[in-house]
Amino acid sequence: MIRVLNIVSDTNIGGAGRCILNFLAHYDRTVFQVDVALPRKSLLIPEIEKLDTRAIPVEGIGDKSLDFRGIKLLKAVIRDYDPRVVHTHGAMSGRIAARQCKRAVVYTRHSVFPVGKKLSRQPGKWINGKINEHYADAIIAVAEAAKANLVDSGVAPGKIQVILNGVERQIRLSPEEILAEKARYGIAPDRFVAGILARMDPVKGHRYLLEAAKIINDQGFPFTVVIAGAGPLEEELKQQVDRMGMDDTVIFAGFVTDIPRLLSILDVQINASYGTEATSLALLEGMSMGVPAVATDYGGNPGVIANGENGILVPIQNSEALARAILDIMNDQTGYRRMADRCHEIFDQKFTADIYARNIEDVYRRVAGKRG
Repeated sequence: MIRVLNIVSDTNIGGAGRCILNFLAHYDRTVFQVDVALPRKSLLIPEIEKLDTRAIPVEGIGDKSLDFRGIKLLKAVIRDYDPRVVHTHGAMSGRIAARQCKRAVVYTRHSVFPVGKKLSRQPGKWINGKINEHYADAIIAVAEAAKANLVDSGVAPGKIQVILNGVERQIRLSPEEILAEKARYGIAPDRFVAGILARMDPVKGHRYLLEAAKIINDQGFPFTVVIAGAGPLEEELKQQVDRMGMDDTVIFAGFVTDIPRLLSILDVQINASYGTEATSLALLEGMSMGVPAVATDYGGNPGVIANGENGILVPIQNSEALARAILDIMNDQTGYRRMADRCHEIFDQKFTADIYARNIEDVYRRVAGKRG
């Protein structure tokens, strides 16, 4: 039995947390025993425990990659639980603690962000690369864009393995249930529905979707936009809708917990990100249900959306291109059905939770063997 300790510093359930949950639901429990160390107030704790997994609350590591007090606390946890492999999700404190305890260390990069001058130029680039390589026996990037991000900050390409995220297959509602769900939102049965599932943050590009919706609306097409999520930009976006006079076009659904129910009423999913996007789990979940996407060509999106196959890629911060792509999908029913079919095929080939779990298990076996 190979004992593995995952360490995540998020207090909310973000992309890293959801990847952990997907792995816990699908890993081989005859070979591995997996525990998770995380902040004491993390929202992940009850979700982890539902999966018959031990959650180990730790004070002092909340929402911080590097916390020197956290290193000491995590060293105590590692010694108590005695894992052979420590898998850290961005938590530098965990990597340092694991290395000091002489354990095999796996590090996953879940995000993509602009590399600052201090890390993209020498000597900072060289120093950062060596630090990351020293504190990890294996480095995983969840998208080619995340790998490029690491390379730009000094990590040698050969040290990085790309493992694409995987998710549970989502089940679409029945046609009758879809009609009822649309009625609950006040959406007419024949209305074409586009939706965005993302935190309301500037880099998620909501404003460009609203501008695109205005273009489509002005051309007289029956069209509804559903915005699901919360965040600091919410009030500003609602004011933008008011100024545009699109209260009858845009629906703010709030924070949604039943993702399959919402995805079921969408004809197309939108990802308008121009910052921090690695592999969108929402895109993968939509793909599993046969929902094509219009997404920006930023970050990990091109690794999920094959342009013209399971969706359309558009330039970032380009409302006109976004509107054209949505209209193309709206007005081509044959092409739409082909894209929906390809969504299912590509998901089955690359993005299931089982595929993701097997790939992570291979890394654990490899690093555990190196460390004996």
